[in-house]
Amino acid sequence: MIRADQIQAFFPGILVAGLVALAAQFLSEHYATPAMLMALLLGIALNFLSEDGSKAAEGIAFSAKSLLRLGVAFLGVRISADLLAGLEIGQIALIIGAMLATIGSGFAIAPLLGHGWRFAFLTSGSVAICGASAAMAIGAILPRDERTEERLIFTVIGVTVLSTVAMILYPIIVSQLDLSSTEAGLFLGGTIHDVAQVVGAGYSVSEETGDAATLFKLVRVAMLAPIVLVASLVIRARVSTTTDGKRPPILPTFAVGFIVLAALSSFGALPGFVTETLSSASRWFLLTAIAAVGMKTHLKQILSVGPAAIALIVIQTLFLGGTVLVGLQVLT
Repeated sequence: MIRADQIQAFFPGILVAGLVALAAQFLSEHYATPAMLMALLLGIALNFLSEDGSKAAEGIAFSAKSLLRLGVAFLGVRISADLLAGLEIGQIALIIGAMLATIGSGFAIAPLLGHGWRFAFLTSGSVAICGASAAMAIGAILPRDERTEERLIFTVIGVTVLSTVAMILYPIIVSQLDLSSTEAGLFLGGTIHDVAQVVGAGYSVSEETGDAATLFKLVRVAMLAPIVLVASLVIRARVSTTTDGKRPPILPTFAVGFIVLAALSSFGALPGFVTETLSSASRWFLLTAIAAVGMKTHLKQILSVGPAAIALIVIQTLFLGGTVLVGLQVLT
């Protein structure tokens, strides 16, 4: 429970992060740029606000951690059993299989490029599931060390940039391969990282493709909580303590919240206005959280990640795209 004195201490930082989120959303709407990326870059430019002694420091830290988890939990209202009921078993199996194979490829490739299991899971999970949102959810359960923030920032930037590139290139691939609306939707929804870019790519092809792409993307979003829960249990069993002296949680409360809200949404237990409110709140909490994460990061830290990290996330993206295309050939 947050005390009154904590609210007073957190308010300046939350306000600053919220203002950055508003600015990022404005830029996104007026200049067709990804809101998450804008929030991150604007946050990095204001990183001095999170330094020790700043009145905003505590609120920025709260936003980067607690608002992030609330945002991920509220994502659950977007999932509905009715929405997913019309999909074929083979299509669902292809998407989930490609996701798991991509995560597995991350663990296989990362050591060859000089990276450990934390970065392997963070990048491959983000590519496989739902981009920046998945990066923040996975980052919240990974044991912290001295490079936690720089890995998270790099991954968010990487998946957002690659997702934007895919939004432009993948519809061209779809037209060259002469895929049907459903097949094109499966490819776009099953491979592009962020939801906004999936929508942009899908509806640039046709309305039917856009509807299908959004639906298939939601299958990946629905897998966020199960993957995070299983990973959390595995991490807790293998890692005794982290650099902050704490053990990883048994079950992350935000992942449990995601599942509970998804279940309530599926059974129609949530009124429409509640679903819309929580969905909107989820977006704003995540946008504010990523702005706060940016404020806690120095650009020099991100640049130190190196070309091997770039190669890793590009390979994972290509692997996911190739796997889905091969799977489509098998299904047809």
